[in-house]
Amino acid sequence: MPPFHVHPVLLMVLAVLGAWHVGTTRSGRYRRRALWGWLVLALVVLWPVGDLAASVSLSVATAQRLVIMLFAAPMFVMSVSTQRLVSLTRPAWVDAVTRRLAHPALSMAVVTVVGTLTLSTPVVDEGARSNVFRVLTLVVVTSLSFVWIFARHSLYPGLHGQHSLLHMTPLLDQQLAGFVAKLGSYLPMWAVAFTIFSRADDAGVAVEETPLHWADVERQLLRIDRHRARLERRNGRGGEGASERGVQ
Repeated sequence: MPPFHVHPVLLMVLAVLGAWHVGTTRSGRYRRRALWGWLVLALVVLWPVGDLAASVSLSVATAQRLVIMLFAAPMFVMSVSTQRLVSLTRPAWVDAVTRRLAHPALSMAVVTVVGTLTLSTPVVDEGARSNVFRVLTLVVVTSLSFVWIFARHSLYPGLHGQHSLLHMTPLLDQQLAGFVAKLGSYLPMWAVAFTIFSRADDAGVAVEETPLHWADVERQLLRIDRHRARLERRNGRGGEGASERGVQ
């Protein structure tokens, strides 16, 4: 077990953000989800799990990211009501960014590229020395499972102490991380897909149909109004330019 560390800055950030999130959530159901999300996040980023993931074991780091991806992040999303999501994404630039990132091809490309970079050797080694840098790399969760499984040597010299703390070699730890990443990613996805398809068939609803909410209609109407306003401003500037050229 690594030496005990309080990590006061990280603990303070988690406490402040968690208190604000839970305190500003009115519904009891949403508040409980937010509380569980912050508690689990604190559990996997503070001592001892956070310390093991930071500088000792790639397997623990992989499990840490899977917990964040499969539990903490969904809890945070489900703790925000539709009305609050609408208000948070209402500004034009936020709506434009989220709309483009919601495209499947672009979102997969961004997660794959950025996530792979966060697991490159220089980034992981720097994260083992810097708490701030390590927190930033947890924003995107991904894995290089096949590379870890079939690599013939350890790829992360910044992770050390596996043998003394976990009684395994760095290469075995890396290979175990690959299996954890693969199983931890695919099993939940297959379970969710099976649940969605089975429930849709039982309810007599086609699985390809997507429910339409009034918030979606309002957002589309807002986008139309913004597009029309941009065209009017553009045509207005064009008309003024044409008038000035005519006078000259």
